[in-house]
Amino acid sequence: MMQAIELAKQALLAGEVPVGAVVVDENGKVISAAYNQVEERNSQACHAEILAIDSAAKLRKNWRLSKCWIYVTLEPCSMCMGLIRLSRFEGVVYGAPSPLYGYHLDATHSSKLYKKKDVIVIEGVLESESKELLQTFFKKERGSSEA
Repeated sequence: MMQAIELAKQALLAGEVPVGAVVVDENGKVISAAYNQVEERNSQACHAEILAIDSAAKLRKNWRLSKCWIYVTLEPCSMCMGLIRLSRFEGVVYGAPSPLYGYHLDATHSSKLYKKKDVIVIEGVLESESKELLQTFFKKERGSSEA
């Protein structure tokens, strides 16, 4: 999770929402890592989780990441959680909750995708560190938009 925090710091320096994600295999070995690149690539699909998952799948030459875990500094959004489930991750560990876009907002969604309880979710790991990076980013963004 510390590596995800370091990646989030890189995102912050790059002017991105500071989110980092790390994929580890069944032995705990890091197989991919990424940070948000939405602004850099001009694509909403370039969330840290998606980039890390894509890289892991290519490295393993298999989209099924069934014995892997993903560590991310912010609660995954619906798009990212959908990909985590479709990629068959064993679990996801995240730091800060996302009250605006977190996947928990879709907990009552009628889709079978959201009703399956097949992914272990561990919340609040290094939450304060994750929140601090996000608060720094949004204070800066709000300050620059008022100028």
